Amino acid sequence: MKPTFIAALLLIAGAIGLFIWSGSKMDTYSNFSQAADNNGRSVQVICDLSKDKEMVYDPLNDANYFTFFAKDKDGLERKIVYYGAKPQDFELSEGIVLTGKMAGDEFIASNILMKCPSKYKDEEIFVRGEQTPSSTS
Repeated sequence: MKPTFIAALLLIAGAIGLFIWSGSKMDTYSNFSQAADNNGRSVQVICDLSKDKEMVYDPLNDANYFTFFAKDKDGLERKIVYYGAKPQDFELSEGIVLTGKMAGDEFIASNILMKCPSKYKDEEIFVRGEQTPSSTS
């Protein structure tokens, strides 16, 4: 066999292995109750920010400590601790996906993904024909 043919087979086998490995790392979304029962393994929780509760972020004192409260889709509310900077426009988020694990009654987040309000919402409505451009002003 030619060396280029062998190299191509090895690349294909590596790509297949990587695909299978990454597929096994895909997790389904959990809630806070399931996260508590997950034996300290990292999970993803879809939740909404509890805007009526206190958010603590003091970048002058500790720029890598941010806490807030969030409710999962079942309505269970937990304190979230994130050891990182507070994301920009966090208060405006429509939804949050937290990656992390439970520690007692707190959820320790290692990553925060936000669903922010679309700045293109008016353009989307116009394109769908629900509004005329003159009525947006």
